Amino acid sequence: QLQPVESGGGLVQAGGSLRLSCAASGRIFSRNTVGWYRRAPGKQREMVATITSGGMTNSADSVKGRFTISRDNAKNTVYLQMNSLKPEDTGVYYCAVLTVITYWGQGTQVTVSS
Repeated sequence: QLQPVESGGGLVQAGGSLRLSCAASGRIFSRNTVGWYRRAPGKQREMVATITSGGMTNSADSVKGRFTISRDNAKNTVYLQMNSLKPEDTGVYYCAVLTVITYWGQGTQVTVSS
């Protein structure tokens, strides 16, 4: 079964940067859309950014201009570069591979202090 694994979370001050990585084995990962989602404290999970197998991207208005999603299919890895972080970006960030079944990772905590 496909199991995405996230890494790169941590504690950072407002205005700082982090890069999250999502890795998984197999062709399912490289052939499908992968997304980053987050769940802020007390809120529902929301889409942050997605990238298709061909590299087309989409992102939430709240992160446009600050976050960049990219992928390296040779490494079966998707990245989320997060710049100009704000306290409201705090939450658990999940990677998901979107097929007829959605495969979720365990999540990685991102905490932005003011």
